[in-house]
Amino acid sequence: MSKPVILQVGPYPAWDQDPIDAAFDAKRLFEEGDRDAFLAEHGPNVRAIATRGELGADAGMIAACPDLELISVYGVGYDAVDLGACGARGIRVTNTPDVLTKDVADLGVAMMLCQSRGMIGAEAWVRDGSWATQGLYPLKRRVFGRRAGILGLGRIGFEVGKRLAGFDMEIAYSDVAAKDYAPDWSFIADPVALARHSDFLFVTLAASPETRHIVGRDVIDAVGPEGMIINISRASNIDEEALIAALSEARLGSAALDVFEGEPALDPRFLDLPNVLLQPHHASGTLETRQAMGQLLRDNLTAHFAGQPLLTPVL
Repeated sequence: MSKPVILQVGPYPAWDQDPIDAAFDAKRLFEEGDRDAFLAEHGPNVRAIATRGELGADAGMIAACPDLELISVYGVGYDAVDLGACGARGIRVTNTPDVLTKDVADLGVAMMLCQSRGMIGAEAWVRDGSWATQGLYPLKRRVFGRRAGILGLGRIGFEVGKRLAGFDMEIAYSDVAAKDYAPDWSFIADPVALARHSDFLFVTLAASPETRHIVGRDVIDAVGPEGMIINISRASNIDEEALIAALSEARLGSAALDVFEGEPALDPRFLDLPNVLLQPHHASGTLETRQAMGQLLRDNLTAHFAGQPLLTPVL
């Protein structure tokens, strides 16, 4: 019996690629130079798309696959998938939530600690001999006991809050409504008010057209010259022009970022800023989590073609 034809948008590790190739006829778009010609040739036979969160599936790709039934996303974010096009044609969409939640929260808190305590510069201070020649490293700011704001108290935001509680921090959050699973944390509906209340503002909300640039100049200025913004969500949730300007003009104390517009070709102005910690979009980048993400992506594909319920549907 022939294997279902799927369109593979980006590469996966060998531990995922081998079982994908064993179960499906994977057409590897990322290996082709002429995307349009490849889609024209193979699109009519494609029944599912396997993609990554940052790659998604746009309207053109979806239109090139007239018999498309499912888009399975490797990642929690699915904002790069054209959900409108999917909904209009009854195409199902899945992602890989939960399995990466705690790793992402871990990295967010680690970035806060690293930036607040100046750990990157402190290591260089040791390595370049400054400790021996100039003495102690300049003093930094504490984390424990200070105020944290979480913009978006979904799975990842909640896990961030649980970790911050261990530092005896005063925790507040903003979301569409107060959450009954966070009775000990303060609900502040307005993002600007939340930012004004926060020494550290964590951006953990899902990306959508409604949240695009929700962290704009007003929110950034409310965090202020002593505050820090940590983004472990999507780049589109922050107005990068406003962020770069605020960091350059010292209207914002610092930032710690794992995501960027146009990544990996991020805005080069970030590279010259001393008050921003840059990470290569690897919040879920542990061996254990990436293996679990790949398994869940494959399990959704397998369930679909076996006529079974999808494990983690978003549409």
